[in-house]
Amino acid sequence: MIYRLEGLDCPHCAVKLEKELRKLEGLSDINVNFNTKSVALDPRHEGKVRETLKLVDPNIELVPEEFVEKRAHPITVTGEQKKDLILIFASALLFGVGIIVDKFFFEKLEFVEYTAFLAAYLAAGRKVIYAALRNLVRKEIFDENFLMTFATVGAIAIREFPEAVGVMLFYSIGEYFQAEAINQSRRSIKALMDIRPDYANLKIQDKLQRVKPQSVKVGDIIVIRPGERVPLDGRIISGTSFMDTSALTGESVPKKVGPGEQVLSGMVNTEGLLEVRVEKNFSESSVSKILDLVQNAASRKARTEEFITKFARYYTPAVVISAAAVAVMPPLFIPVASFSDWFHRALTMLVISCPCALVISIPLGYFGGIGGASRKGILVKGANFLEALTLVDTVAFDKTGTLTRGVFKVTDIKAEAGFSEQEVLRLAAMAEAHSSHPIAKSIREACAEIFETCPAYSNVSYSVDSHTMDDYREIHGYGVKAVVEGRTILAGNEKLMEKQGITPDKPQTSGTVVHVAVDGRYAGFISISDEIKSGAKESIRQLKVLGIKHTVMLTGDEEKTAKQVAREIGIDEYYSNLLPEDKVVKLEQIQTGQSGRPRRVAFVGDGINDAPVITRADIGIAMGSLGSDAAIEAADVVIMEDSPSKVAEAVHIARFTRKIVIQNIMLALGVKGIFLAMGAFGIATMWEAVFADVGVALLAVMNSARTLHAPNTL
Repeated sequence: MIYRLEGLDCPHCAVKLEKELRKLEGLSDINVNFNTKSVALDPRHEGKVRETLKLVDPNIELVPEEFVEKRAHPITVTGEQKKDLILIFASALLFGVGIIVDKFFFEKLEFVEYTAFLAAYLAAGRKVIYAALRNLVRKEIFDENFLMTFATVGAIAIREFPEAVGVMLFYSIGEYFQAEAINQSRRSIKALMDIRPDYANLKIQDKLQRVKPQSVKVGDIIVIRPGERVPLDGRIISGTSFMDTSALTGESVPKKVGPGEQVLSGMVNTEGLLEVRVEKNFSESSVSKILDLVQNAASRKARTEEFITKFARYYTPAVVISAAAVAVMPPLFIPVASFSDWFHRALTMLVISCPCALVISIPLGYFGGIGGASRKGILVKGANFLEALTLVDTVAFDKTGTLTRGVFKVTDIKAEAGFSEQEVLRLAAMAEAHSSHPIAKSIREACAEIFETCPAYSNVSYSVDSHTMDDYREIHGYGVKAVVEGRTILAGNEKLMEKQGITPDKPQTSGTVVHVAVDGRYAGFISISDEIKSGAKESIRQLKVLGIKHTVMLTGDEEKTAKQVAREIGIDEYYSNLLPEDKVVKLEQIQTGQSGRPRRVAFVGDGINDAPVITRADIGIAMGSLGSDAAIEAADVVIMEDSPSKVAEAVHIARFTRKIVIQNIMLALGVKGIFLAMGAFGIATMWEAVFADVGVALLAVMNSARTLHAPNTL
């Protein structure tokens, strides 16, 4: 169950909270998502988590997500923001009064000056000071609040009142805008994911009742009016329309649908009135899968995120120790060195030291990249997979259903040994009666076109009584074996024939070939063609533009078919006649590479038959398999639209996100490094230090928001 952490506005607090929660029994793998202010939690642990929240930060409240929209909490948040603004303006006014008194009336109104500065300091820094005192009690001295408070109190101690108040004031202003930038990014991500339907029109007899989608059961009939979002996955039983699928697939062109066709939750009905029979509960519907995948993606952190988290643990203490050395060492060893001067430099370094820009912007960048990808119909299961996509140098594809449409048609029949072409087709259709493979379906459809009533093309028994079909067995990776009308029929590939000691013909065709044998005699073959997808060739070109060095096709089809498809699309290398287990072996060989240089391989398949090789690849990509639980379970990336071009788009988004993350790291460390050096040498004051801290963090957060909208430059 998802819970919101209302009041969680500090990335350090999120890290601290996660650390404390993982100490609790049963919560060792818990992940606190600062980007969405949420945590996935078993309700049984709710009490323990609430107790921990009281210790870490009493201002953080644990709220079940389903109750967030019902409560008046957003109004309270708005009120708090207004209060912050009022106090910032009040602090600025008092700060101005203090400056005027200091410049023109210092000797006469010294008390007024000190009072104005102190009031301005408390108004601007009340939250920071409170948090610092609370952390001091807990012996947490490397927190940004404690460092800021210590630095400004130190400035007051050396009678730098304007600087102390100014630093706290501008720090508060920066924190306010930084929080607003983070919230804006959160709102943008939420808007991208706001595809959850609010209601369903349930048909009860001849009346419609508006109900929650969660209450609708499988088999119920729902009505979808024009302009409404599809609430649950189902199949149309009446009506035709055009569906806007952009929220799911990123495809802007509406899709025409009619009776018998499937619609998925999250789609928008743009025209006609539709009646739909529900096929999945709301928790198993497409929109729920998408939201779960995106929300849970934060639990899988990229290496860069993990590095920055560890880096921050050592970076801040190191800077604090360095600042202490700057304050103490020069006055001890340099006779002319003034303690107040060097102490002031040390305070400046403390203000600069906070690693907020890194701690906030890096996770936000990856989360934005995942959100932006989902907007285009690409579900990435975690930041680690998004980062791994940037390292891929080889992409391997399945053929059928991935590079080709998987819509087969019988194009040629060749009969041998006294059999007629119609007889070969009829017996093959009978043998394939129980198979769900697309090739088997194409044979049955061809049979139905030739014979007015094809015995292999009707209901459960396909009009074949128990005496007619005595046995049926599907031989995985080879074909089928069935006893029909007292005769043993084999229908499958060349390997099946050879396995049974039958020598098949070597047809000169580029399509898929199904060989047929009857009672051990070779009867002929059926040639079946499959159409290449329109975007397949362009997808390979785009991958090469992105710098993918090698493309491979792994298929169970015969050599000639594989060769033609590979040549037409532009695939560098292909392997044919592969069983599912052979694909795994071949993929491992590709990963090993030549001359001992390993490759990082992404495999793209339909996610069901290719589940083993998808799992074994460095990055497994399931394409066009949103409705398949096996695909979502096995793959690291799920492409919801049946388009090969989305593979290149996924790599492009991953690289763009990585570029933004690197920019933020260089910006934060570069600016802080420069200002730390300037502070140590007395060149930078606390005013510049505030920019090096809050200003850089704000710039980094704004830069991270760009990952939501990766430019399409392919």
